[in-house]
Amino acid sequence: MKTFGQVLREARKKAGITQRELAARLKREDGRPVDPPYLNAVEHDHRYPPEDYLIEQMAKIVGISPDVLYFHANRQPPDVKTEADQERLEAAYRVFRKALGVKPPGKRK
Repeated sequence: MKTFGQVLREARKKAGITQRELAARLKREDGRPVDPPYLNAVEHDHRYPPEDYLIEQMAKIVGISPDVLYFHANRQPPDVKTEADQERLEAAYRVFRKALGVKPPGKRK
């Protein structure tokens, strides 16, 4: 499976944007732009995936769904971070596995 950095780098290149350009367009919570070395470290997986507000901006700028970046960051998008009972979680994972074409655990043969 690809890493967060690999997915971001591929999407950025596909969009025809340099690291420096993306960094300049990304804004921290205080309004300052992101430093290019930080973005380089994220793309090379030397830093953990950034905070949600930066993931949202990155996705919009490079033209991919934020859900893709959240998936590769091993995080849930803010709108689905909720308390759910075991039955609802299991149902959600059944649908997720079906969409990915993955067999449930215990049925992999």
